Amino acid sequence: MTVLAAYSDQEINDYLRQQVRDGTVETDSETLQRQSFSAETVVKDSALARAFVSVKSVADIQGVLRTARRFHLPVVPQSAFTNTVISADGIAGAIILSTREMDQILEIDQADLLAVVQPGVINNDLDQAARKQGLFYGPDPGSRLISSVGGNAATNAGGMSTVRFGATKDNVLGLKVVLADGRLVKVGGRTLKQAFGYDLTQLFVGSEGTLGIIYEITVKLLPIPLGTPTVGRAFFPSLGELAAAVQAIRLSGLYPTTLEAVDAETMTVIDQYEHTHYAQPGESMLVFRLDNSHPEEQALLEKIVTQHHGHNFQQSTDPQEQAALMQARRDLLPAVVALVGKNHLSEDMAVPISQLATLMDYLQTLERELNITIYKGGHAGDGNIHPIFVWSGSAEVPEVVLEALRRTFRKTLELGGTISGEHAVGMLKNQWNNAELGETVDELQHQIKHLFDPMGILNPQRKID
Repeated sequence: MTVLAAYSDQEINDYLRQQVRDGTVETDSETLQRQSFSAETVVKDSALARAFVSVKSVADIQGVLRTARRFHLPVVPQSAFTNTVISADGIAGAIILSTREMDQILEIDQADLLAVVQPGVINNDLDQAARKQGLFYGPDPGSRLISSVGGNAATNAGGMSTVRFGATKDNVLGLKVVLADGRLVKVGGRTLKQAFGYDLTQLFVGSEGTLGIIYEITVKLLPIPLGTPTVGRAFFPSLGELAAAVQAIRLSGLYPTTLEAVDAETMTVIDQYEHTHYAQPGESMLVFRLDNSHPEEQALLEKIVTQHHGHNFQQSTDPQEQAALMQARRDLLPAVVALVGKNHLSEDMAVPISQLATLMDYLQTLERELNITIYKGGHAGDGNIHPIFVWSGSAEVPEVVLEALRRTFRKTLELGGTISGEHAVGMLKNQWNNAELGETVDELQHQIKHLFDPMGILNPQRKID
């Protein structure tokens, strides 16, 4: 069927360029290919965008949205473009709106323990700037060297310190947002307590760009703890026993900053990738960090580890040794991808702490029953696990892997968990909304989306199906 277009591509692109005064509009195929498809792209779920716009001002954002409303075009928000669930990949005919050049730290307020940043600021850059004033930024996703605070807020990113300092949502005090119709709104503020009105701040955090475009973020900072931090490791016969030890540590009165798990096979791959020698055959490794430890705390931690069949308990106060061990854990996914193969799905489910051992054991059962390979690790301290399903041959995901994923998701929900702990939903999991949230909440989600974005231009097909 022939469709008579009301406007030509040239007319649309010319209008878009007129609306973007400070930033840049690129429509060349090389840029569009690079910005439309991420490393995690499933080809059938992503398509080439029409334009990539790197905005530099609020007026630019409003101009992009004005164009989208006039020509009924989808808008895909991007920042550092490190998301892993196809939440910022291209959509056919879309305008990709990138805030990566809005990258200024606007304020670090030592007295009020907060920072105000633009969305393109890199997580680690904010943390390092805060440290120069005796403060630090708590959330530390594994991608903190390359991911932006805006992207972290859009996806509610977590990380290795969530067990102590919370996820991004627990550290955002306020936001400034451009709504789909171009209006500017300020939600939240600069105070640690806020009880007035509905909590729209937390509604936007984790909304994956489907409700508005975040252009300014106020986050809380914390004073650098006194004392000497300790980082260490211990080994367990199984992930289930490691998980039981983690639960006991959480109940002990200790307040670790990090409690990370890596299974034996994965640790072997990390050693090869990092040229380290941490792995012990058949033993799962626990990585821990105490920010302000005393001898009695260290002794208690070792006692709990031993009581749960842990051994080879080692700890260090040497900054270089600490950094090497933490980096090894951060390289879980890069190591598997580099040395095992690029055919993989990295997952992200979380369960209550009491159910962590059950989920760990279930993953091992799946490997045996379905004869598949799953590399296992994650943030054991908050119940957030990142199993990596790998396969050989064709890049197409085999049915046996899809079945393993379905079973894992259902088991996670059965245990009272969530199938997205910190990586967001994107297009990979949006069809599970009804299964996780229930029919009534699923409908409410769509009603909220329609209220904020009645034309459906903001990141369609993402977050909710």
